[in-house]
Amino acid sequence: MQTAESFVSRILYEDNHIIVINKLPSEIVQGDKTGDMPMSDLVKAYIAKKYKKPGNVFIGVVHRIDRPVSGAVIFARTSKALTRLNAMLQSRELKKKYWAVVKNEPPAEQSNLIHFLQKNEKQNKSYVVDEGAKNSKRAELQYRLVSRSKDYQLLEVELITGRHHQVRAQLAAMGCPIKGDLKYGFDRSNPDASIHLHARELSFKHPIGEKVINIIAPVPEDNLWKFFEKEVGA
Repeated sequence: MQTAESFVSRILYEDNHIIVINKLPSEIVQGDKTGDMPMSDLVKAYIAKKYKKPGNVFIGVVHRIDRPVSGAVIFARTSKALTRLNAMLQSRELKKKYWAVVKNEPPAEQSNLIHFLQKNEKQNKSYVVDEGAKNSKRAELQYRLVSRSKDYQLLEVELITGRHHQVRAQLAAMGCPIKGDLKYGFDRSNPDASIHLHARELSFKHPIGEKVINIIAPVPEDNLWKFFEKEVGA
């Protein structure tokens, strides 16, 4: 059960226009068919209580990350901020970097990956297909190997495009499925149903003003994550 104290401790940035939360692997960003409480409702409740706001609190969902993934998620507190952040996403002015833990050695220490992805709605999965395939979308990311443990590698991934399950599908396509990600070819799940993919860093110009915001999201309470966070020294 989510407590107010644990939620507040995960706030990475907050002002009158935006709030950034460090998402837990088990949470959903927006409401879905599971009926579980989404982060958007938690944020609304927090804002209503902190600022003693009567009635319905406005919270805009700027972007989402998958349920088993952790890391930084931005919410807009005003409609103006939401409109401008959405425009930044479209123009790629909002930069996202992920950490991904994989077992297999990547083919190169750093590279630019381009694939074409086709989403299967029934399976909630994206497949790498040939260019020009029906309903396919171009997906691009850059990765670099930043650390190693005895059994795993830590990749830093920067998204160039934002597609459904993009990091998961593209890393799997190059032979490096993410730890715990059964859907994309890892051999076993993590005990808590998470996968070792973390939205580590966000960088963007504040939607109201010129200030540049840089967010670093601490990794989950997990021994392997903590090992890599210490190794990288960040």
